[in-house]
Amino acid sequence: MSTKDFLFELGTEELPPGALLTLSDALGKSIESQLKDAQLSYTGIELFAAPRRLAVIISALDAQQPDRSIEKRGPSAKAPEQAAKGFAGSCGVSLEDLEIEATDKGDYYVYRGTEEGKATSELLPAILETALAGLPIPKRMRWAASRMEFVRPVKWIVALLGDEVLNCSLLGIESGRKSRGHRFHYPHDIELINAKDYAEALLNTGKVVASFEARKEMIRSQVLAEAARIGGTAEIDEDLLDEVCALNEWPVALAGRFEERFLEVPEQVLILSMKENQKYFHLVDSNNKLMPYFITISNIESKDPQQVIAGNEKVIRPRLADAAFFFETDKKAPLINRLEKLKSVVFQNELGTVAAKAERIEATAKQIAAKIGGNVEFASRASLLAKCDLLTDTVYEFTELQGLMGYHFALHDGEETEVAQAIYEQYMPKFAGDDLPATKTGIAVALADRLDTLVGLFAINQPPTGSKDPFALRRAALGVLRIIVEHELDLDLKELLSIAASNYSDLPALDNAAEQVFEFMLERFRFWFEEEGISAEIYLSVHEVRPSKPLDFVRRARAVSKFLELESAASLVAGNKRVANILAKLESPVTAVIDQSLLSDAAEIELGSALVNLQSAVSTMTAAGDYQGALQSLADLRTPIDRFFEEVRVMADEEQIRNNRLAVLSQLHALFYGIADISKLA
Repeated sequence: MSTKDFLFELGTEELPPGALLTLSDALGKSIESQLKDAQLSYTGIELFAAPRRLAVIISALDAQQPDRSIEKRGPSAKAPEQAAKGFAGSCGVSLEDLEIEATDKGDYYVYRGTEEGKATSELLPAILETALAGLPIPKRMRWAASRMEFVRPVKWIVALLGDEVLNCSLLGIESGRKSRGHRFHYPHDIELINAKDYAEALLNTGKVVASFEARKEMIRSQVLAEAARIGGTAEIDEDLLDEVCALNEWPVALAGRFEERFLEVPEQVLILSMKENQKYFHLVDSNNKLMPYFITISNIESKDPQQVIAGNEKVIRPRLADAAFFFETDKKAPLINRLEKLKSVVFQNELGTVAAKAERIEATAKQIAAKIGGNVEFASRASLLAKCDLLTDTVYEFTELQGLMGYHFALHDGEETEVAQAIYEQYMPKFAGDDLPATKTGIAVALADRLDTLVGLFAINQPPTGSKDPFALRRAALGVLRIIVEHELDLDLKELLSIAASNYSDLPALDNAAEQVFEFMLERFRFWFEEEGISAEIYLSVHEVRPSKPLDFVRRARAVSKFLELESAASLVAGNKRVANILAKLESPVTAVIDQSLLSDAAEIELGSALVNLQSAVSTMTAAGDYQGALQSLADLRTPIDRFFEEVRVMADEEQIRNNRLAVLSQLHALFYGIADISKLA
């Protein structure tokens, strides 16, 4: 079958930089999916994304769909002839062309034929239209007198199948072979002959680097080269790199300088101002200290680059001056002076002010600090100061710096270093994989803050629902679990939630809030374990016994995961399932005390003796948290359990014998259940 390369380019006004990659990926995936559905093969697909264009090149695309065999069953052979003729007519054939097929329900008319595949040129316009209509665009716009809608006004469309234009009309624009060059370097049409010429023609003639990845690496290498020329190291934030890549078609890195006096301001303030406001890359020296330089990416190759640099230096100066002014002004009043003003800042209508939250955090953090061997006075002070930087001008201007600015202001005020550090650490971890608080005071405050929010929101009946989680309670719950588990803290979650709940009163669902949050947080382990490669069945087996200490929960799950690697695991799981099923059918629970004198069959004597021998050691290991060791010991029960179920009739006629055998099973179940409900495993 013959093949042709296909090029599609959508030319627009400047696309939103934050959405460029998303739009490009969605366009490519939609086209790929539709080509697959149409049974059109190709050897490769390449995506291009630049500020004013989205493009796709499909290599060696089939010129036509393959023919398709068709089989349709019609009416019964006993049906009236008119019905058979009607069926034949619907298939485009005469009655003589139909076959009769024998089935277990009788003979039926059948049509078998071949449907000729359509030309790719006939299918592509609808494929493109569907792909564009399905792009993830939250808010579409109209332009000029057009009734068409897209994320930005559409200016041109290129559609080439081989070296011929694919005639179609999309978003009110007729397709052609003319693309456009750089808005300033080459503001002219570029006539394309075929898909293979696309990237090279735009690069050499139009001064446009169409490939997002190529442009991104071009920017990266230029930034690193400029930094090396100055004698520093560029700190390249990948999100910022993506953003400037989406803003430039012909990127040129230029280095500028700002006044060294600004380095007296905390470097995070300067970095954030350069990154967020100006899209600049910052530089650090060999000691990882901020240097008074920045690197900007220009969209033109200027004949006088110094003029461009001077313009950027002129723009950044007042930005950094504002940051310096805010910082110096904020230092004039101690953080603690802002605590009173927090009484006028609402945290949540039903949960009161931020000042009230700070007091609740203090009460909980003090108890947590005592439990983990921290300094209670530090925890108290850090809790009261934790939210005070929210009222500083610096944080008002740069909200991402909350906590960090509190740290700097606390040090300036002469607070203890660990207290200042805890103010910064209270928000850790901010996201999956983020660092955890390192100090015990920071741990106490971070846990208390999250627990307060979780209990409070549940107590006013505002838990997360579906995809809606405005207070980021799922993230808060995972943060609590990570802090406790990764710092190996022997903390009881139920106890902590009870402490947090005791700081509230008169909330509609307060009585059940702690228990609801506990169950909500245990559910977070399901997703935690998915990332570790631990199955849902293992999670459920541990969840069944409801361990209230997060560290204990994780240790149990990991032990069960290791247990399943044992050769005897499958047999032991099956045995536990049988035990669980038998015990579940009893009208009343049975004792787990075995009367050895009532054991008569060799198999039950063997299992009963094995249980007696193991009980003390397994109980000791379980109490010490050595769940892997306990399960390893219980694995020795495989043969006695298998033999017991093969040779012993549990539900014996004699009541004493029956109850004693049930006691054997009950004790067996209890030993495993002390770790997890093994019967839940697949």
